[in-house]
Amino acid sequence: MGKSVILHACQRGGNLSFSRMRQFFLFSFFLLSWLLPCSANSPALANGIRQEYKGNVELWTLSLQAATTAEAQAKIWGERPDASAYAQKMWAAIKGSLDQDWTLEQGGWLLKLVCSMPAETMRAEVKPFRAEVIKSIVDSVVKTHVRSAKLSPMCMGLLAIGDSNALKLLEKIEKENPDRKVQGVAALAVAILLEDLSDDPGTMKRRLTLIRKAIIESADVEIDGVTVAKLAEDQLYVIRYLSKGRVAPDLEGTDVTGAKLKLSDFSGKVIVLLFWNTAANDCERILEIHRNMVKKMAGKPFVLLGVSNDSVGSLRALEGEELVTWRNFCDVNNSLAMQYRILGRPLIFVLDKERKIQYVGNPGTFAELTADALILDPR
Repeated sequence: MGKSVILHACQRGGNLSFSRMRQFFLFSFFLLSWLLPCSANSPALANGIRQEYKGNVELWTLSLQAATTAEAQAKIWGERPDASAYAQKMWAAIKGSLDQDWTLEQGGWLLKLVCSMPAETMRAEVKPFRAEVIKSIVDSVVKTHVRSAKLSPMCMGLLAIGDSNALKLLEKIEKENPDRKVQGVAALAVAILLEDLSDDPGTMKRRLTLIRKAIIESADVEIDGVTVAKLAEDQLYVIRYLSKGRVAPDLEGTDVTGAKLKLSDFSGKVIVLLFWNTAANDCERILEIHRNMVKKMAGKPFVLLGVSNDSVGSLRALEGEELVTWRNFCDVNNSLAMQYRILGRPLIFVLDKERKIQYVGNPGTFAELTADALILDPR
C-alpha cells in the first residue's frame, strides 16, 4: 500500500484509521516472519524489527499530518510507536552476537535510536537500558571490530552518541582501520563531532582535512541511503555558511495564512529559529518550552520563528488551539530546511540582531540563555 493511498484515505476521514493501518502493517510483518522463520539472533530478525519500526513511524506520521484538529492530533501523538520498545527488541536480537560482523549495521541503527530518545522525559527504567546498550556496543567495537571492513554504519551510530569517548573511538578507527572506505566514513564522523568542540582556526582546518579525506576515500559509500559525498558537501556548506559568527542564510516563504514571511524582515531583533515538526520525539514538551519562551520574551526585541514541514491544516489547528504561539514558515517540501542542511528535528539557531549565528543546537536552557544575553547586548 503506497503512502499516497494511505494519506488520501486519512484525509477523506474514511475507515482507515492509524490503528487499522498499524494492524494491517503488523499483520503483513508477522505473515512475512512466519514465511521466513529466523532464530532469536539473526540478521533476518534484526532487519524485520527495523522494517516494522520504520513502517509504523511512516504510517503514524502520515496519520498525524492528516489530522485537522488539535484533539485528533493529541490522540495520535499518544499513539506514536514506542522507540524504547523497538530498541529493546533489537537489543534482544543482537546482544548475544556482538562479536559477529552482521551486528555492526544493526548496532549502529540501535545507537542512533536510543540516542534519539529524549533523556529529559525518558522513563526511569529505560535509562539504565540505554546506558547498557551504548556501553556494550562501544566495548564490542573496541575489543573486536576496530579493524573490520563492515564498520561504516557503526561510525554513524558512534556519531549519534556524540561524547568524548565516541570521538576518541572514531579517531582510532580513522587511523587504524585498514579499509580506506571505513577510514573515510570515520573521518567524516570526526569532522562532524568537532563542530561542537571548537570553532577556532586550528579545529576548522582539521575538519576541512578530514572532510577532504572522506570525499577522496568514501565518496560513493551510502549511509541510510545518502552518499558520503553528499554528507561531506553538506558539511562544507555548514562550515562556509552556517558556522558561529556567519550571517544566517535568509529564508523566504509563507505562513499558515499564506502571508509572506522573510527572515531578514526581523533585523534588529534576536531571532530564535526553530526547525520542528509534530513527528519529532517529545514534540509536546518542545512546544511547551517555546510557548513559555514566547511569553517570557514578550515586549523585548525578540522573535521566535518556526520552520515546519507539517501540513498547513495541521499547523493551522495547532495555532488555532494556541498550542503553537509563534509564526511558522510552511515548509512542506523541506526546501527551507535544505538551505540549513537540517538532518534531524528539533534544531535551534539563535541569531543576534545582525542575523549572525550565535548558537546551534537542541532546544532548552542554553538556547534561551544565549537569546537573553543577546537581547541585553547594547550593540
